[in-house]
Amino acid sequence: MVKIDHIELPDFPLLLAPMEDVSDPPFRALCKEQGADVVFTEFISSEGLIRDAAKSTMKLDIYEKERPVGIQIFGANLDSMLQTIDIVERSNPDIIDINFGCPVKKVVSKGAGAGILKDIDLMVSLTEAMVKRSSLPVTVKTRLGWDHESIKIVEVAERLQDVGCKAISIHGRTRAQMYKGEADWHPIAAVKNNPRMHIPVFGNGDVDSPEKAMKMRDEFGLDGCMIGRASIGNPWFFKQVKHFFETGEHLAPITLEERVEAARRHLQMAIDWKGEKLGVFETRRHYTNYFKGIKDFKPYRMKMVTSDDSKSVFDAFDEVERTFKGYEFA
Repeated sequence: MVKIDHIELPDFPLLLAPMEDVSDPPFRALCKEQGADVVFTEFISSEGLIRDAAKSTMKLDIYEKERPVGIQIFGANLDSMLQTIDIVERSNPDIIDINFGCPVKKVVSKGAGAGILKDIDLMVSLTEAMVKRSSLPVTVKTRLGWDHESIKIVEVAERLQDVGCKAISIHGRTRAQMYKGEADWHPIAAVKNNPRMHIPVFGNGDVDSPEKAMKMRDEFGLDGCMIGRASIGNPWFFKQVKHFFETGEHLAPITLEERVEAARRHLQMAIDWKGEKLGVFETRRHYTNYFKGIKDFKPYRMKMVTSDDSKSVFDAFDEVERTFKGYEFA
């Protein structure tokens, strides 16, 4: 069993990573149904929250069926981050997660996300202040370092633990790498193998198959795995990993009917939550993966990702189900 403070999780839990415009309530619900043990919200700007920006406050929506659920926030200003704690706690999440890893320029340029990796003392002091302010467990998601020359993740993780961080998720790339090259899990294992570490250490980066998840568990000895891009349009990934862990075999391919049903539910939940226009637009990125592997699928995909009204998209789902009925996926 793995514990984040008082929250009990199974051995080697699978966590849904916080992803902008992806890990919203509809998608989190689908991943939870398929075996995700902990889910995280999209990352939320502390400055947006204290200004009561509509897009930021909407991201605070969480539901009982998601638990345990973490709300992830980012920022670099201490006063703003502390005010954010008070706002976030009113949504009653199970975990507050701090994003010290986002590599996107508009975040980094403000000293937030991975930008704070240039100032480890600030990173630690900010975490300490937030731990003291919050009644909830505070966790951190970060990267190996700013660049290859500045990797000090073993020391950084230990310092974060010492100021009260209850778990750490580490993406196996530096900020300089962005998402290029391969994730290096060896420094994450070094954090886990530090005899002074006693909080859970979760790995993140490039886990796109059950075999890689098993490698992270068995060869690198990490406490759990945070899954991001592999889950987009594939909420079944969590179930596939767990099945592989239990049996050593791959789960049977997800049927066309299951894929269409998931896409329908996803779109409808997105519309119910954020309205027709945004619901249609922000669900588009999932369709390529929902129907990955279907030969001659491009015309249907183009209809799904260019239609501005939901009826056209639902009609496309129906057409795919009729046209490819009984399609066998590899």
